[in-house]
Amino acid sequence: MTTTRPIEPWLREILRCPVTGSELTDATGPDGAPELHATGADADGVRRAYRIDDGIPVLLVEESRVLTD
Repeated sequence: MTTTRPIEPWLREILRCPVTGSELTDATGPDGAPELHATGADADGVRRAYRIDDGIPVLLVEESRVLTD
């Protein structure tokens, strides 16, 4: 179940994209749910978005969404 429960501030500060090591910014997904967007791209120029489930970021590459912006 996805909710809008915020991520703890101390955790938010240390999170990084598992692919690029770049910072993650707060964003909203296409369905209106909160997610985290990587600020950096991988070698192919791909940036990723990671969902947040009940206040817990899911930083699994296979479950991430490719950003098209």
